[in-house]
Amino acid sequence: MATKTSKLTANHWGVGTATVEAGRIVSVGGHHGDPEPSPINDNIPGSLNGRARILRPAVRKSWLEGTPGAVPRGRDGFVEVSWDRALDLIADELNKVRTDHGNESIYAGSYGWSSAGRFHHAQSQLKRFLNTIGGFSYSEGNYSYNAALVMMPYIVGPFRKHVAQATRWSVIAKHTDLVVMFGGMAMRNTQVSDGGIGTHRMRDNLSACAEAGVQFVNISPLRTDTDGFLNAEWRPANPGSDTALMLGLAHVLLSEGLQDDAFLAHYCVGFDRFAEYLTGKTEGVPKTPDWAAAHTGWQAEDIVNLARRMAASRCMITVAAGVQRTDYGEQALWMGVTLAAMLGQIGLPGGGYTVGYGVNGNIGNMERLFRWGTLPQGKNPVSSFIPVAMISEMLMNPGGSFTYRGRKHQFPDARLVWWAGGNPFHHHQNLTRLHDAIQKPDTVIVNDISWTAMARHADIVLPVAAAQERDDFGAGKSDNALVPMHKLVDPPGEARVEYEIFSDLSARMDTDTQFTEGRNADAWLRHIWTQTQAAGAKSGIDLPDWDAFHQGDVIKLPDPSPDQVFLSEFRVDPEANPLPTPSGRIEIFSETLAGFDLPDCKGHASYFPPRDLTAGEGELFMLSGQPKTRLHSQLDNGAYSMSFKVQGREPVLIHPDDAAARGISDGDVVELFNARGRCLAGARVTDEVFEGCVFLWTGAWWDPDFDTPQSRDRHGNPNALTHDLRTSSLSQSPASHSARVCLRRFDGELPEITVHDSPVLYSGTSGDA
Repeated sequence: MATKTSKLTANHWGVGTATVEAGRIVSVGGHHGDPEPSPINDNIPGSLNGRARILRPAVRKSWLEGTPGAVPRGRDGFVEVSWDRALDLIADELNKVRTDHGNESIYAGSYGWSSAGRFHHAQSQLKRFLNTIGGFSYSEGNYSYNAALVMMPYIVGPFRKHVAQATRWSVIAKHTDLVVMFGGMAMRNTQVSDGGIGTHRMRDNLSACAEAGVQFVNISPLRTDTDGFLNAEWRPANPGSDTALMLGLAHVLLSEGLQDDAFLAHYCVGFDRFAEYLTGKTEGVPKTPDWAAAHTGWQAEDIVNLARRMAASRCMITVAAGVQRTDYGEQALWMGVTLAAMLGQIGLPGGGYTVGYGVNGNIGNMERLFRWGTLPQGKNPVSSFIPVAMISEMLMNPGGSFTYRGRKHQFPDARLVWWAGGNPFHHHQNLTRLHDAIQKPDTVIVNDISWTAMARHADIVLPVAAAQERDDFGAGKSDNALVPMHKLVDPPGEARVEYEIFSDLSARMDTDTQFTEGRNADAWLRHIWTQTQAAGAKSGIDLPDWDAFHQGDVIKLPDPSPDQVFLSEFRVDPEANPLPTPSGRIEIFSETLAGFDLPDCKGHASYFPPRDLTAGEGELFMLSGQPKTRLHSQLDNGAYSMSFKVQGREPVLIHPDDAAARGISDGDVVELFNARGRCLAGARVTDEVFEGCVFLWTGAWWDPDFDTPQSRDRHGNPNALTHDLRTSSLSQSPASHSARVCLRRFDGELPEITVHDSPVLYSGTSGDA
């Protein structure tokens, strides 16, 4: 009988205890110290042992044969080659691009969550290597809350600091009467946190709020954007109308004299300019409750009643990250701050606003006590970059210009694209356009564990070890846990640890001394742990040595600010604690932003109608949010992810009335389509979604059928349908929640899902299958 062993591992969705039998991971359960471990752990065994696992280095057949245009990327087969051959090809391509075009023609944005380990982090390894050979063009920002990253510094200060300083939920339980949630507070999102989460606290903390009598209002097209235990009042609004609703609420406050004039005068600048817009003096359209009702689907009297209720309560306004992933998503953020400023409760316990509650499991629950050690990436000599959501434009318009943060920039001429630790065919919008754009570079290299859509669009594919196949330690960016991560099993086939891959490649580039600094992987882990020990000592924490830590259990550190109130110091003394804005105050009107003279971002919060609404793209609003079954697209072929699919397709939620009008029953396969693309999905008929809307989880691996119209996706990826026009020219952020679609029952022969298998593979270089 095979021996079973059990060891710790860590992921963005928490700590896992893995069982290994006969050299294979057979199960991963939660940690005993976590009150609500994530079932996403169930995806690990099936995915790592799945048919889509990349086992050997592979090169796209047409590219290897010197005819790269003969078969487009994404449609070609691959020739499996030796590691020496693969690395020699990569070294040759890097040298060619550097010589002929310069390092700015190497694009390594490599966006994605990758592993939760402190050392074996794919993008850090790649960027460190490329910096030793002269650098690369990069991406700036993220797909989750990019509009906030760009917009918030102009009006209140850096967003990441504000997330770290968010009012604790324990404070809300004690002091708050009413939480008004624009975009809800989806528990499915709180399974994960950047870099890892040691304890899932959100359900207990929110339950304590509900038990204390805090009332919640869920303004979202999805009822389940709050869980039932909150007893939240569900008030759905049309997607993209959050700014209009907030303007209507603000109009009530102003017209009825419910605003806090003293707060606006002492802590803010520019309210008078905004008030002229709100009352219609500047544009001739007062933003009355009747005006807001026409955009939101609410009744005007309900807007009036909620505004009065907010003014009479200790009120916390929350704006979910998903709300800013719409056309002109910056405006909802700005309007949330403006509305909270009018109520005058910013800086008071349990009052004010927070952007990003619920985007992960730690905001408002926990912060790290000190910074952990990390692998230094070095200095990138290249300054060329793109906003993260502009991949297609960069590839299709090399040398072209774009506007960002009020300035004009130029796209690099990306001749070589290298992606590690991510999958743009998950998070990017308008995948058909991305498929066309990815044909443009000379060379595409991908490091991955599975044959995702991005791997299938590569010229050279490198099989890498998963987090459970190497030693490391986990420590989240906003968490208090240090987690030993054990090598549970050997990587399958010829898959290798990325540090070893880049070490071999740096030897070919004559930069191995700079890259390795004379350390192997174990030496780097000990070095990074020593840095962590030193940081802990400065905070009064005595951490064990590496061997004792790695052989032990999870270490949990104290919360640095358990009674934190956002902007409390600023409220006490705005002169001594000014905000990092030009005025030092909350900028309800920003002279800086007004000075940019952008057509889609004015000097104050404003309403712009969603673009698909005016373009008539479809009958239904399509929402696409984080699934509960996986982190983004990671391990989509795992058991937990697969268990929620409908006839192998991703589920799409549709209201009973919308389903009946189209002859659709629960469990049917349906086709979603618009001018940009189409996909198949499995219908889940439910009144949890607002009539006129459908909700399709993100993350199904894109599986296009190139022999059908618009290369219809077989699997249910919503980005086959979303536009990639972005929020505005200020932040160039993704606007995935602005799509409209048509939907019908699919009555044809169901195509098989192919993306959970490998593509056509050839052995050696002969081309023989």
